[in-house]
Amino acid sequence: MEYTATIEEENKEIANRYKDLLKGSYQTLSEDDKKMIRKAFEVAVEAHSDQRRKTGEPYIFHPIAVAKIVAYEIGLGATSIAAALLHDVVEDTHYTIDDMERLFGETVARIVSGLTKISNLKKEQDYSIQAENFRKMLLTLNDDVRVILIKIADRLHNMQTMDAMPPHKQVKIASETLYIYAPLAHRLGLYNIKTELEDLGLKYTEPDVYNDILLKIKESKEEQQKYIDSFTGTLKKALDSEDFKYEIKGRFKSIFSIRRKMRKQNVSFDEVYDKFAIRIIYEPTSEDEKFDAWKIYSIVTDFFKPNPARLRDWISQPKSTGYEALHITVIGPEAKWVEVQIRSQRMDEIAEKGYAAHFKYKQGNVQESGLESWLNRLKETLENHSLDAVDFVEDFKLNLYAKEIYVFTPKGDLKSLPKGASALDFAFAVHTDVGLKCRGAKVNGKLVPLSYELKSGDQVDVLTSAINKPNVRWLDFVITARARAKIKSALKAEEKSIAEEGKAILARKLRHLKINYDEKIVHEIAAYFNLKTSFDLFYRMGNGAIDNTQLKEFVNQRSSTLMNFFRNPFRKNSSKGITDKEEITNKYDALVFGKEEEKLDYSLAQCCKPIAGDAVFGFITVNDGIKVHKTNCPNAISLQSNYAYRIIKAKWIDSTKQEFSVILHLNGVDNKGIVNNITKIISSNMDVFINSINISGDDGIFDGKLSLTIKNITQLNKIINKIKKVEGILTVERVNTF
Repeated sequence: MEYTATIEEENKEIANRYKDLLKGSYQTLSEDDKKMIRKAFEVAVEAHSDQRRKTGEPYIFHPIAVAKIVAYEIGLGATSIAAALLHDVVEDTHYTIDDMERLFGETVARIVSGLTKISNLKKEQDYSIQAENFRKMLLTLNDDVRVILIKIADRLHNMQTMDAMPPHKQVKIASETLYIYAPLAHRLGLYNIKTELEDLGLKYTEPDVYNDILLKIKESKEEQQKYIDSFTGTLKKALDSEDFKYEIKGRFKSIFSIRRKMRKQNVSFDEVYDKFAIRIIYEPTSEDEKFDAWKIYSIVTDFFKPNPARLRDWISQPKSTGYEALHITVIGPEAKWVEVQIRSQRMDEIAEKGYAAHFKYKQGNVQESGLESWLNRLKETLENHSLDAVDFVEDFKLNLYAKEIYVFTPKGDLKSLPKGASALDFAFAVHTDVGLKCRGAKVNGKLVPLSYELKSGDQVDVLTSAINKPNVRWLDFVITARARAKIKSALKAEEKSIAEEGKAILARKLRHLKINYDEKIVHEIAAYFNLKTSFDLFYRMGNGAIDNTQLKEFVNQRSSTLMNFFRNPFRKNSSKGITDKEEITNKYDALVFGKEEEKLDYSLAQCCKPIAGDAVFGFITVNDGIKVHKTNCPNAISLQSNYAYRIIKAKWIDSTKQEFSVILHLNGVDNKGIVNNITKIISSNMDVFINSINISGDDGIFDGKLSLTIKNITQLNKIINKIKKVEGILTVERVNTF
């Protein structure tokens, strides 16, 4: 919708939005705070007076909206509100950081400076530079965590107002949001913002999926609300009789999490049974919040039978984000599972506003919180400059969404680690030197390998040796960013000397094979062995992983037609056996690329195995030409976020000549003749061939895999739908791995 307003109307709207910003926090601000915010507002209005957003609105609408998110949803104070109002002033106008310090003091200037640095990093496109930008952005945590919090608020408002942007930018920004900003918001305890960022990310990366789920939620909302009302009606009477002051909210699962569950469990929207949760927020009746929480727990379980395996006690041991609550899953009316979350008002504010609220309530608590501990570990990792930026971003992401386990030291101290952490991860969590010198571990008194996966409640005793050295195999099983960074750093010095030796060996061997040693041949060899860098190649030459025979195989391969393809991935001759003379018609199955819908050489990605008819995109690799991925490939978000400039549009043109192999996974009740019924369905479809059938039965239940050769997605979907109708079949799903 086109924006139209007079100057007078705009000024009135700006004043109204400013008043609205102050409503939520004005009573808690001192007179000096109010003056600083007013001055920041006036400077921002003047600085951005000539600027417009892509929607046509005055630019000042954006800083006011970001400041409102900072105040209302994150709960930060006057300094952050002022910095949020000024966050684009230095980047976009004549004001400097020195002006900020002169007008608003050192703290506001430092935060604005951090935000300006992040904004200036956005321009580069190469992945390694993009990764370095993320590292620099996170380094602002060293200066002030408020920089990241305001940046997340800035990203949220940009996502909320992205409709006016061109589609390719929407996908790039949304992918980047899902890749780094949503996990970061989660780790800082900003659950509401995290949820909205995920939903908006899905809206632009998979609009059809998003709109489909949104429509279904709207259609089922009335029915779900009736169910919530009937469930809470029973609880309210019991809580009132115990004189609790409380509020009960029904919370619907986010679109993103519904879609994640549908994909993970291979179920339809209607089959996702826990689409909502009940939240009981109570006012403590005494100083002991925990006692009240368990009392409410006993009231809930008096009326509804709990699932003991689904009890989550984050009151006795809060999450490292600072999150505290009791979660129980009970059987409600109509035998439906319902999650009930029990929180005090303090716990609820921490859950809603994360980091800021956590520190608001921290007074008098001398023990270091899990969140502070995580931030300190993060700062240590960030300062480790020897770690490659690309590796750092990948390792950092591992620890953002990770679920937690709790393990004990020999003295009984509790440490939290990501789920899946090994005994070696624990050693590095204790101390870097303990990790580097670790030679074994005892878990619950029994000797275990370093790769042993820890479970909540384990007691771990690390065994060390002064002569022990880190091993490259350690990287295969450690999962914490801290452990990976320290191991890589320790290995780097040794690797460097091995690589130097390997470089000399490679040059010598190429001379023997009568090939000139130069940068081009090094890149060719690295590509042949699927290595990312020349350093990786030199290192493998130095340690003997690549021998003479393998090098000779490369030389032979180099002269073949395949290597000609690698050197020239953009030839416009047709692929998969199509000759240059053949025209693409509506009967020919082929992929076309870009706006001009050109025929280019391509190969299908092994991670998602697309077939004809799937929604796909092309990705231009460094050495393997164009790889075609499904749009819902697990790697799509990462590729679109980090390599947007290497994404190329792709679409199928209908045909019947190409064939694809797919595998279907079936399970169900083992009825007589079920295999015969399945094969009849397939044999009745022309041009569909069975490659193999592997079905096994166990106590009346069967599970099996069916390998087929098919023409396109339409044909496959028809077969799947027909098989689903066979009596006894419970699920049929296409799998991507062979």
